[in-house]
Amino acid sequence: MKKISARERLEQAFARIDDVKGEGARACLTIYRASAKVAADASDARMRDGKSLGSLDGAIVSIKDLFDVAGEVTRAGSRVLADEGKPAAKDAPVVQRLRAAGAVIAAKTNMTEFAFSGVGANPHYGTPGNPADRARTPGGSSSGAAVAAADGMCEIAIGTDTGGSTRIPAALCGIVGWKPSKSRISTEGAFPLSNTLDSIGSMARFVQDCADADAVMAGEKPRPIEPAALSGLRIGIAQGMVLENLDETAAKRFPEALARLEKAGARLTPEKLELLDGMAGVNAKGGIPPAEALAVHRDRLDRRSSDIDPNVAARINRARKISDADYADMIRERAQLVRAMDARLAEFDVLVMPTTPIVAPKIAEVATAETFAPRNALLLRNTSIINFFDLCAMSIPMPRHGGLPTGLMLIARNGQDHRLFAIAAAVERLFAA
Repeated sequence: MKKISARERLEQAFARIDDVKGEGARACLTIYRASAKVAADASDARMRDGKSLGSLDGAIVSIKDLFDVAGEVTRAGSRVLADEGKPAAKDAPVVQRLRAAGAVIAAKTNMTEFAFSGVGANPHYGTPGNPADRARTPGGSSSGAAVAAADGMCEIAIGTDTGGSTRIPAALCGIVGWKPSKSRISTEGAFPLSNTLDSIGSMARFVQDCADADAVMAGEKPRPIEPAALSGLRIGIAQGMVLENLDETAAKRFPEALARLEKAGARLTPEKLELLDGMAGVNAKGGIPPAEALAVHRDRLDRRSSDIDPNVAARINRARKISDADYADMIRERAQLVRAMDARLAEFDVLVMPTTPIVAPKIAEVATAETFAPRNALLLRNTSIINFFDLCAMSIPMPRHGGLPTGLMLIARNGQDHRLFAIAAAVERLFAA
């Protein structure tokens, strides 16, 4: 990644952002030209002096539009917040750590308003076209982040993930997407959607880049990943709902990916996860994210509903029917299910399923509320399981043979992040062979 100087790579990233034939205007909402050049030059000077700050020193990074940057209003993809917000007093802790590690922050990236959709559409700032097919959605909510990473506007994109917001766009755009164990990285300074489920992750072309960013944001020293041995690895294949309604592409690629893993010596077993029924029971009461999003946005919806993405507003407003007692029950029941799932996953090394059951929808296909809702639900269906059960997960691009991108989701128990990186690196290497 760093065979040429940070300044040269930054200028290449800016060229991709500025390309009038590309998606830079929709993917990147703020461009940090001056400060990024200073950071890149400082990194190059350290390299010449043999004083590198580590593997992230000089990496070209973007951050999602919901992270606080000192002196800026945090928009979270919203015109209302852009109008009414107050400038942040300081950088979010993750931004501080990225800067301290020498990362060159080039841009703030577009997103679904308030981070509340898996589609990635934004009616206020535009929807960036998917790199594989510009007529298709990029996935969300970290839409601009995935497009920026896939299109070379940055090398690592930092996003958030409440129900799949790093993994969905990564899968649909053909890159790697990472969701850590929630407690691993502080969400302070990240505009909230759901305090219970929000987590901070990364997207990049390679597993190692996601791991490097994750380590820095978690306050650790990045280290090279030693890929796990696939021979003898215990892999559970999730059954039931997660394999329903697969489109033609996902239905073909998923078994092909499993066949590669089995040929490499992994021990694959089908796993019926009855605990998913418990999750469905909790969500039948209305769901935790809508209830917590309503607490954040009730006043804005009351005052300026017409200025908010109608699909986002509708999802949040449904929570007005959730009683305090129902919310308390959801929190209590989820805690019990989290403990039970942790014990269930102890039986194998990693659980796998398609990241999304469908490829990226066409932008025109999600233009109305009636067409948006079912596709949004499908895109979020598998990934949201990981946030609900407080797990860690990574989406790896499945071999695509020139078709539209799809992802294989690797899932591990809470706290097994380093182990999952090693498994993901091995799968990445297998799929590249």
